[in-house]
Amino acid sequence: MDLRILKQDSSLQPFAGDIQLRMDNYAATKERILPPEMTLADYANGHHYFGFHRENDGWYYREWAPAAQAMYLTGDFCGWDRHAYPMTCLENGVFELFLPGKDALRNGQRVSVIVVHDGQELERIPLYANYVVQDPETTAWSAMIHIPEKTFSWTDAGFAPSKSLFIYECHIGMAQEEGKVGTYAEFRENVLPRVKALGYNTLQIMAIMEHPYYASFGYQVTNFFAASSRFGTPEELKELINTAHGMGIAVLLDVVHSHASKNTREGLNEFDGTSYQFFHDGPRGNHSAWGTKCFNYGKPEVLHFLLSNLKFWLEEYHFDGFRFDGVTSMLYHDHGLGTAFTGPAMYFSMNTDVDAVTYLQLANEMVRSINPDAVMIAEDMSAMPGLCLPIEDGGIGFDYRLAMGVPDMWIRLLKEHKDEDWDLNQIYYELANRRPGEKTIGYCESHDQALVGDKTIMFRLCDQQMYWSMEKNNTDLTIERGMALHKMLRLLTMSLGGEGYLTFMGNEFGHPEWIDFPREGNGWSYHYCRRQWSLADNPDLKYQFLNEFEKAMVVFARKHRVIKGQDRQLLIHNSDNVMVYKKGGGTFVFNFDPNRSYEGYFVPTASPGKYQVAMSTDDYCYGGQGRVYHQSYYARKHPDGRIGFLMYLPNRTAIVLKKGK
Repeated sequence: MDLRILKQDSSLQPFAGDIQLRMDNYAATKERILPPEMTLADYANGHHYFGFHRENDGWYYREWAPAAQAMYLTGDFCGWDRHAYPMTCLENGVFELFLPGKDALRNGQRVSVIVVHDGQELERIPLYANYVVQDPETTAWSAMIHIPEKTFSWTDAGFAPSKSLFIYECHIGMAQEEGKVGTYAEFRENVLPRVKALGYNTLQIMAIMEHPYYASFGYQVTNFFAASSRFGTPEELKELINTAHGMGIAVLLDVVHSHASKNTREGLNEFDGTSYQFFHDGPRGNHSAWGTKCFNYGKPEVLHFLLSNLKFWLEEYHFDGFRFDGVTSMLYHDHGLGTAFTGPAMYFSMNTDVDAVTYLQLANEMVRSINPDAVMIAEDMSAMPGLCLPIEDGGIGFDYRLAMGVPDMWIRLLKEHKDEDWDLNQIYYELANRRPGEKTIGYCESHDQALVGDKTIMFRLCDQQMYWSMEKNNTDLTIERGMALHKMLRLLTMSLGGEGYLTFMGNEFGHPEWIDFPREGNGWSYHYCRRQWSLADNPDLKYQFLNEFEKAMVVFARKHRVIKGQDRQLLIHNSDNVMVYKKGGGTFVFNFDPNRSYEGYFVPTASPGKYQVAMSTDDYCYGGQGRVYHQSYYARKHPDGRIGFLMYLPNRTAIVLKKGK
């Protein structure tokens, strides 16, 4: 066996047979599902055949329901007569109906399908429905025929994502300040300019795939081909993406193929009357922690559905790639629940779902065949070897994995340790450690840390003091500490934590409080399900300082290729609480000590030359005390062999230097 993964990581040699099994199953599955001369992109065309399609002489509607005895289309176009339009059963469980006339179905009409199983009539929403709406009075969901007045005119030809990702994770519904559900149009008009101004070049949008339960954050999907109607129309989502592309911003879909809602009337579950049409039968088909259904990735029809789903979002909406949610849950039969991944043996055992591994390989290959520039990110907490290596090297094919251990590290340090007791060697290791050849998206906090029951970094640092001590003329010590560490932790994580960087909307300016979706327990209130942009815009509040620092940090990192560069540790002095390293075009100096400032501290550099202070977390414009002068320093080689210079290091301050020509 001559796979690159085994050469890069010698600890995997004892598991060469397991990795070969991964590759054999991938090759055998492709051979099983693809006829000769057919590509995966050709195969993933379910959305072009199933569902509703208007032709010159009428409408075709098709479904796959192998356990159905009969099927009928109904809707307001026929007065909801349940049996007026019987469907014809073709081969392999496919049902078809032809409605003559281009106006047989019209824009805005609601439709459902009646599935007969074991003599029972089950009302269902069509599997490939691309627009699903909720009745405001009955709260019931149904598919709606959506015919735009004209074909959407894309203007993004030739657009490609940046090779250095600065990702702004966002949720359309809670992206407005008013207590309501926000819209695609409002996000395009009000939030996109903020993202552009901050320097972020990638949007990662949550909760797009239709989900009846708003508080699920979009992670309990019922309608995989429908963009959520609560935020607006498909055309408004397309306009948002097209506008983002015009600003140089890529757009990723937070795709949920790890599980599905257990709802039956509006979801995939028991569509044809059986529990095993899309999911595993019996207990294996139920996710014990999430209360959802688990896909059977070994079933060709499931592969066809999910791969077609990815192709649909790429083609129809011009998404630039995907952040795959819940990959750990997919990879292991126990979904990674309570499993400590302490060594390679944990990844290659009877617990590994080989069919899920194969599906992810097929998904990565198929997406790249459609868009070679597409970005593929995996949310995996297990650190599965090869997750982000090319398939031909023995990998699974993702570009990046999320550095899920980093937020946990910051939470643990802030909760359990005094600032002066932090182990900087351990912090550096946690941030800089990677699997060989595999890229990571670093982040301090995502939406997970902003939910009820958790706290964002700023809220954890300052808590209730944020309610009355964030005025610019207030010198509250809790706020001063919180602002200083908020900037330092973000700068450290951004520069050292990965080959990409992510933040969740609002965290850049230290958004207070948590996210609590409308629910019975809070009186269905939207008070905590919004973003208070006015805090960042208020010239009298310190949130503005944090926002300005974020902008400067991202601009410097992009200009000086920080996240693409190799890290080089230059100094870690735990007793002084000082850390120095080089990354890309920047030299980063951190003094985490809460009390001690150092006069004439020796700062080592990678090479001799002139170094200029580019920015400091202590600058006045970022809410600091202005103790770092923006001057030049000359690094030289000293008799003891060290290269560097002496400078003043204020306490709780990070300094970024750039080398002159």
